[in-house]
This record gives sequence, C-alpha cells and structure tokens, in this order.
Amino acid sequence: MMFYELFQHDPHFLEIKSGEVLLREGDIGEAMYVLIEGQAKIERQGLFFAEIGPGDFVGELAVIDGSPRVNTTTAVTDSKFVVVDRKRFEYLVAETPGFALEVMRILALRLRRTDEMMMEAKERA
Repeated sequence: MMFYELFQHDPHFLEIKSGEVLLREGDIGEAMYVLIEGQAKIERQGLFFAEIGPGDFVGELAVIDGSPRVNTTTAVTDSKFVVVDRKRFEYLVAETPGFALEVMRILALRLRRTDEMMMEAKERA
C-alpha cells in the first residue's frame, strides 16, 4: 500500500475509461503508472496475467531500463493513474528507500508469477 499512500493526493492523474488501454505491449514508454482508483488487468500476448487495484503499479520496466512494454494494461473499470516519469522515479528511489524496496519486491513477485505460468504451460504441453 506504500504506493497508494505516496500518490493518493497527487493532483496530476490520468483518467482511463473502462475498456481503454493504458499501456500496449511493444510500445515504447518512459513512465510508470500508479493506480489510485479503479481496477485494471494486465495481459501478455493476449493471455491474462493479473488484475490490479489501488496502490498497484504498471510500466516500471520502461522507467528502469527503457525497454518496450512487455504487457498490455487495460482498465476494467473507470480508473485514475498517477504518472511517474523517469525523473520522478529516480528522485523517489534516491529520497525514499522504501519506494525502491517496494518496486523490487513487486518485481520479484511478478517474476515468480511469470515462472509459475511458464511451468504450468510446459506441464500442459
């Protein structure tokens, strides 16, 4: 919930209507997004990966390494996201160590989830 607490009162947010795409797999991006209101789903190559809610974030890899988006994020309900560009991200990492640790924790969870999905797919094949 650290992300929600850090960003819940941010006056600058992006509103996305239900069904609209926030991030598209393969696109270039320079910001991550923190969901402060609503629900969104994350998909990769058309397969469901996760559903996120307030306090969750997406798009962090593009901020960290400048790589193309690896997932598509679509609003499930009308949603509000705070935009965290690279400059703000680097500031938060430097000034708020808990922020950096939380990003790493979530990245580790997502990596484990990806590994699990790969193993399940391999077992079905």
